[in-house]
Amino acid sequence: MPWKVTSPMKERERLIQARLTGRYTVAELAQDFGVSRKTAHKWLRRYAESGPAGMEDRPHAAHRHPNATPEAVVAAVIREKRAHPTWGPLKLQPRPQDPPELAAAWPAPSTRGAILAGLTQRRRRRRRVPASSWPFSACDQPNAVWCADFKGWFRSQDGQRCNPLTVSDAYSRMLLCCQTLSRPDYAHVRPAFERVFREYGLPDAIRTDNGPPFASIAAGGLSPLAVWWVKLGIQPERIEPGHPEQNGRHERMHLTLKLECCSPPAPSLAAQQLHFDAFRLGFNFERPHQALGLRPPATLYRPSPRPYPAVLEDPHYPADAAIRRIRSNGEIRWQGKLVFVSEALIGEAVGIRETLVGYDVHFGPIYLGKLHPKEERLMR
Repeated sequence: MPWKVTSPMKERERLIQARLTGRYTVAELAQDFGVSRKTAHKWLRRYAESGPAGMEDRPHAAHRHPNATPEAVVAAVIREKRAHPTWGPLKLQPRPQDPPELAAAWPAPSTRGAILAGLTQRRRRRRRVPASSWPFSACDQPNAVWCADFKGWFRSQDGQRCNPLTVSDAYSRMLLCCQTLSRPDYAHVRPAFERVFREYGLPDAIRTDNGPPFASIAAGGLSPLAVWWVKLGIQPERIEPGHPEQNGRHERMHLTLKLECCSPPAPSLAAQQLHFDAFRLGFNFERPHQALGLRPPATLYRPSPRPYPAVLEDPHYPADAAIRRIRSNGEIRWQGKLVFVSEALIGEAVGIRETLVGYDVHFGPIYLGKLHPKEERLMR
């Protein structure tokens, strides 16, 4: 004979049915069903209020929690997220015009993340190449190193090609330039850098990739743009080919720029530039940066004390260096021979110093190659 199976739900229904017969008191039912009179009264009351549905178990969680985040604060966190869709919970802060009590009750980053759980989209994580060491200049103060690059080109909605040139200060992350150019060549890039130099002064070094117009396959990897930088007293720094992570802080800015300004693109280049200008303003003066202790870049940046000069001078060389100026065909005359150096240096002065195995040729601090006594060409 099988065991009789019951459940709390069935026992409650039996208690109600027995009570409805009118034969039993609540005290008798409590004793027969093995519950307290308080419990018997509770289920009778729930049946009177909700019928058979009242017999179901109800959640025991409190309807209100004394430490719950106030609704006004929740609404403010959501407001900030909608105003800055690409910002994470750590960067969302109350506005200066918000009431003091709202700022005082601002929740921790983990609570902000819980509030925004339904408003964020999980980003697919990319496998990154680990950084490799390289003798770059230290980014220990503003204008020690600037980072420059072109964010990948795209077309505006009217079909025009947009090549955004970006320049940032490596120490403070200050975005100094975000300029749309029709072509990424020397003729268009130099005027953009001239505007940046006049506004912010000159850096000690500029770090770029190995592509044009920043570099070339000429001696020393110099391009006309890099030659101009050297004459300004700026050291060109180039990352290793295929290693964008060596300019990682600038590349990370590009991701934010793409999310906020380029997806989707603007109707025209003029409208796209307005988007870039607004992004640069918010990025520099409003957006907290985690690597800066949640301070915006403008709080750490100051212009360079080196102004943009009105006249360019040749690089300075040691007293024992022989000076030769590059001819119109990229050659110099050395010891009665014509030696090709670089077309990127046409009209520029190079320094030649004797060593134990020949002569080293430099353009400013940039090593170009060696002149060997038995060769009529520059050996790199």
